[in-house]
Amino acid sequence: MTKLAGAEHEGPVILPSIPAKRYFTIGEVSDLCAVKPHVLRYWEQEFTQLKPIKRSGNRRYYQHHEVLLIRRIRDLLYAQGFTINGARNKLDGASIGNPARRRGTRGGAPDTDAGLADAEYGAAPAAVNLAAAAEAADAAAGDRTVLAALHGELLAIRALLMPAPGGAPDPKT
Repeated sequence: MTKLAGAEHEGPVILPSIPAKRYFTIGEVSDLCAVKPHVLRYWEQEFTQLKPIKRSGNRRYYQHHEVLLIRRIRDLLYAQGFTINGARNKLDGASIGNPARRRGTRGGAPDTDAGLADAEYGAAPAAVNLAAAAEAADAAAGDRTVLAALHGELLAIRALLMPAPGGAPDPKT
């Protein structure tokens, strides 16, 4: 992991909850993720997973899963200090889910002798498996963080939808 020098996004930022909508404009996503629109457009070029729907006039519409992805990218870049390449590799699953990036492959095709390929790179096959397992554990920890945040949002929504104690809904809403 490479740290960014002079990252201006230090400290925890509390992001607003994501409303229950199907599509979000770039301005809405910018507010929900605390990232400027020009940065979102740049990230579309850098992260292949980020593909908003484009309508007339090239207007972008993001779906809920893309807003979550942008928050994950933001966390990797600003909070954890990854570079763009490091964040891209982390999201791609580097050597686990992407066969083209796995050691012992050439252009996405499996190498016929994986042991020879590992020796060629100076790593024993067992060491490669340990590194892959450690990377999978890191990805699972990130997934748990996202799920915990979603759980908190769902509990807050449930609290808003439930009637107040005593059976009558709150007249202020």
